[in-house]
Amino acid sequence: MNNADGLVAGLEKEGLRHFLTATLSEDLGHGGDVTSAVTVPAEARLRAEIATRQDIVLAGVALAEAFFRELDPDVVVERCAEDGAHLKPGDPILRIEGAGRPMLTAERSALNSLQHLSGIATLTRQYVDQIEGTGCTLLDTRKTIPGLRVLEKYAARVGGATNHRMRLDDGILIKDNHIAIAGSLEAAVRSACEADTGLEVQVEVDLIEQIEPALGAGAERLLCDNMPPDVLREAVRLVAGRVPIEASGGVRLETIREIASTGVDYVSVGRITQSAPAADIGLDYTTA
Repeated sequence: MNNADGLVAGLEKEGLRHFLTATLSEDLGHGGDVTSAVTVPAEARLRAEIATRQDIVLAGVALAEAFFRELDPDVVVERCAEDGAHLKPGDPILRIEGAGRPMLTAERSALNSLQHLSGIATLTRQYVDQIEGTGCTLLDTRKTIPGLRVLEKYAARVGGATNHRMRLDDGILIKDNHIAIAGSLEAAVRSACEADTGLEVQVEVDLIEQIEPALGAGAERLLCDNMPPDVLREAVRLVAGRVPIEASGGVRLETIREIASTGVDYVSVGRITQSAPAADIGLDYTTA
């Protein structure tokens, strides 16, 4: 899932260059890797293996590889697994051989990226597995670490989720604050429809009583926020397939199947990007 579309972890060439440069600059500062410079001979060569120490869904392998190539264009890298692979403890991910100093310098940035993205993909897959067979689709959200949205949403896709809005300009989602400023739910929805942006108009509803007014004003999709399963079932019955329904708000691994089984089309979960623990992935060296 890395390069078939010309992207690396969802990043285009310019975005990848920016990410590599910014990340390494953050780590190197002005003086570079002083510890490696004063302890590792300039001619030293190393071999290393990156392997998982837990069950994971792999994401970010090409990005990790890019860090090593950025600092040592002659590094030899053997990719042992691709993004989307389900790996067991001890399974290798990358084998690397090259100059010692740049390999040590790139290690932390490569591992941080791989651990973070694989953690998201792994947690996402757990949520996807929980709703298997319900006909419901898992969505991610915009609850991402600033600057990492493209990467994190890529990892969510690897785990089996479908991306919701990537940015504020690729979808209309009318929420409580928009409604309050517009004066009413109907006024907000009508204003969005009349703007004729070509974007789907989705509106958040908290109460069953808001559904018909939203649809009457032209809403093309509903987000049912923090509704318990019995209320969601009633919402599905009232809508009767006229527009897609998304459930959201406080969804957890232990509750998502019951929510998905109410008949909603989508369940969105901020936790898969916001709260995913880093995967336990390590790197071990030997002298080349």
